[in-house]
Amino acid sequence: MLVIPDADRWNHNIHYHRLIERALPQGCASALDVGCGEGVLARQLRRQVPEVVGIDLDEPSIMLARQQSSSCGIRFVVGDVFTYPFDPASFGAVTSVATLHHLDARAGLERMADLLKPGGTLVVVGLARSRLPRDLHRELCATMVHRIHRIRRGYWEHSAPTVWPPPMTYGEMRALAMTSLSGCVFRRHALWRYSITWTKPDT
Repeated sequence: MLVIPDADRWNHNIHYHRLIERALPQGCASALDVGCGEGVLARQLRRQVPEVVGIDLDEPSIMLARQQSSSCGIRFVVGDVFTYPFDPASFGAVTSVATLHHLDARAGLERMADLLKPGGTLVVVGLARSRLPRDLHRELCATMVHRIHRIRRGYWEHSAPTVWPPPMTYGEMRALAMTSLSGCVFRRHALWRYSITWTKPDT
C-alpha cells in the first residue's frame, strides 16, 4: 500500500487542523479525536499531547490509522462515541472534524462536552448547508479558494464514508451550538466549514 505522508496531504478538513492545534489548552495531557478516520489529526495532536485516543465507527479507517501510526501514547479504537465506555470528564481536549453531521448534532455536542474535563477545550470543525441564493457569494468565494489551494497542494481523498448533504444549515448549526454550549465561539470558514470552540467551565 502506497502511504502518502501526512505532511503531503491536503483537503478541506486538513486545512483547519492548525485551528484545532492552536486551540488546545496549555498543558493538555489527554485528547480524544471523535471520527478520527485514518488518524491524521490524532497524529498531529500527539506532537503536543502525551496521550491521544482516536475513535471511529469505520473499522477499515481504524486499521489504516493503526498501520500509519508508530508513536506510543496514541491509541485507535473502533467504536461509537455514544456508547464506548469512556469515563466522564476524562479528556483535556476533545476534537472532531467532519463528523458531527453524521450524528444527532445536539446529542453529539452534549456527549463530547460530557467527556471533557473542567477547563478543557472542545473544538469541532464541521459541515453545514448553505442557503441559496443568499449564500451565493460565499459559495463563489469558496470555489476560488479551493482552486488555488488545489493547484498548490493537490487534493487528498480520505477513505472514510461520507454524508451529503449535511442535514443542518450554518444558521441552524450556529443556533444549536450557542444553546448547547453556553459561551462557545462559532465561526464560519471559507472552505465550506464552520468551527465551534468551547472551554468547559471549571465549576
